[in-house]
This record gives sequence, C-alpha cells and structure tokens, in this order.
Amino acid sequence: MRRSWWWIAVFMAGPLAAQGGLDAAAQRTRDAWLAHDPAALLRGSPGVILQIPGADPSSAIGRDQAGELLGRFFRTSVERSVEISVAREVEEGRGYVEMVRRFSIVGTSEERRETVFLGLRWLGEQWVVVELRAAP
Repeated sequence: MRRSWWWIAVFMAGPLAAQGGLDAAAQRTRDAWLAHDPAALLRGSPGVILQIPGADPSSAIGRDQAGELLGRFFRTSVERSVEISVAREVEEGRGYVEMVRRFSIVGTSEERRETVFLGLRWLGEQWVVVELRAAP
C-alpha cells in the first residue's frame, strides 16, 4: 500500500511543479523583455509563431530568425514597465502568459501601452516560448 501512495505523489508532483515552474518562466520572460534580450526570451524554443508590429504574421519560424525580428522590434522602443497580468497552465504542458508593457518609441516621450501574449510549452525540464503576439 505504501508504494502506491508514493506513485500517486510522484504523478501529482509533475503538474504542480510545472505550474510553479510556469510562474518562474513568466518572470524570466518578463526580465528578458525588459532587457530587450531575444536570446534569453527564446532560450530552448524549437520554433516560434511570431506576430509583432512591423513584421508579417508567421507560421512557426526558427529561434534565430525570430530572435533577429524581435531584436529589430526592440530597437525601436524604450521600456517603461512590463507587468505580468496572467500566468497559468491552460492544459497539461501548455502555458499562457500575458504581459502589459508601457513603452515609448525611441526619440519620443509619449508613453504607449501594449499587451504581449505568450504561449509556452513544457519541453523536457523547462517552459519555452512557442508563440508570441503583441497587440495594442
């Protein structure tokens, strides 16, 4: 009997650990966004669906190409703040993070607001970004 409880504990720890890891992953994505660091934002990702202003919506593209597009996108703005408004596991192994960013365009002082929607997937031992959409 004791052995069966051990397996139940191991089985239940997976989803709970993944959710705790999702909160940490959301924080890492926020930090990478604030630092304008596409490599850190996309670390471990096999490919990304990317929809950002100034770039055509994509089907899944490679991490390097997505990083280059994000780098160009980041160069046009100065972050004022980025807040995580939602971080949750929507089904086992799939996470959703929503961030609200306040920023200005380089060379201006007008503050703008944009919502960033991130789809994450649990791959191996970590959450990785597989979808990123930014919308006003």
